[in-house]
Formats: sequence, structure tokens, C-alpha cells
Amino acid sequence: MKTAFIILASQKIQREILAHEHTLESLDRAIGDGDHYINMKRGAQTITEMAADLAPLQPDAVLNKIGLKLLSTIGGASGPLLASFFISMGKSLQNNNASTLNIAEAFAAGVLAIRQRGKADLGEKTMLDVLIPVSNQFLLLTQQGRDTSHICRSLIATAELGMLATKDLIASKGRAAGLGERAIGHIDPGAKSCQLIITTVCNLILNDE
Repeated sequence: MKTAFIILASQKIQREILAHEHTLESLDRAIGDGDHYINMKRGAQTITEMAADLAPLQPDAVLNKIGLKLLSTIGGASGPLLASFFISMGKSLQNNNASTLNIAEAFAAGVLAIRQRGKADLGEKTMLDVLIPVSNQFLLLTQQGRDTSHICRSLIATAELGMLATKDLIASKGRAAGLGERAIGHIDPGAKSCQLIITTVCNLILNDE
């Protein structure tokens, strides 16, 4: 993983977040606090505006710096959770020499940080319903020695399945937890955002092959 790739990916992610404004706002109005899109937009913009400061840094330092910045700029529950993800991933990453397995392990460390910070797990109608299956699949495929193209395509499919699965879940975390069965039939906005981000990054890698 190179710093230049992280910066390019952040720019692509920002465009995708902006392009899905209506979708994210609609999902959040249905079962959330109504501020998810605003927070994701603010976070994406903040990261892209850091490009000049990030460019000279090693990838692990880049991720740590992003995490610390998000902690102070994103409101709601998303800020601390995403900050924990980036900071923990940065601690696990081995600079520019990171192997695909090391990147998968770093991603898993980031997801674990979200689980611990949010005290949430799979099946609770949150972003983790995308992140946990993707993390598990990423580790499995890299341990099996699968090629990059296969890994990316599999992670795109896994992220979509996880996102769609939240539609049939009863939320037990966040504002949606108070809705009980009324939350059924709605996709979790955090899961949708994570699916968009993972798909964007994987497609960027596939298009660069």
C-alpha cells in the first residue's frame, strides 16, 4: 500500500459519497439520526483536503493522521468509530513494504477497533454487518494466496451481501434500536456507506491492474 494510493482512493471515495447523497440521506431519515450523510461528506472532504500534508508520509503515519483528524471533525457516533479504525489500521501496517496479508491483517485490526469502541458485533444492523464479513473474507483469501483481482471481486460481492442483509435485521445499536421491528425493511446507512467505500477502493485496484 502506497501513500499515493491512499490519497487517490480518498478522492474517489469523496466523489462516491457526494454521488449517493440522496440514497444515504433517505436511509438515514428512515432509521437514523438524519446526519449520517453530512458526517460522511465532512469526513471525506477533510481527508482529501489533507493530501498535501499526507503526501510525504509513510502509509502507517498517513492512516494515523487521518484517524486523529476524523476524531476532531466528524460528529455523532461515526467520528470515534472511524477514527479508531484508521488509527488501529495504521498501527498494524508495515509502511511501504506491506504485503497483501499485512494489509488484510491491518484492516482486521481496524474492524476490531470499531467492534470494541462501539460494543457491537455482527447481526446488529450496523456498519459491522459489512465490515466483519469483508474482513474475514479478506484474511481468508490472502491466506489462501488468491490473486488481487479475485480478492477485490470477492470483497465487492461480500460487501454488497452484508449491506443488503441489514434490511432484514432488527437494530440493537444506535437510534434505530428504539424502532424495534419498524427498522426491518430498511438498509442501515452506515452499512451502505461502508459498501460504497469498499467497492470504490476495490474497483480502483481492479482498474489499475
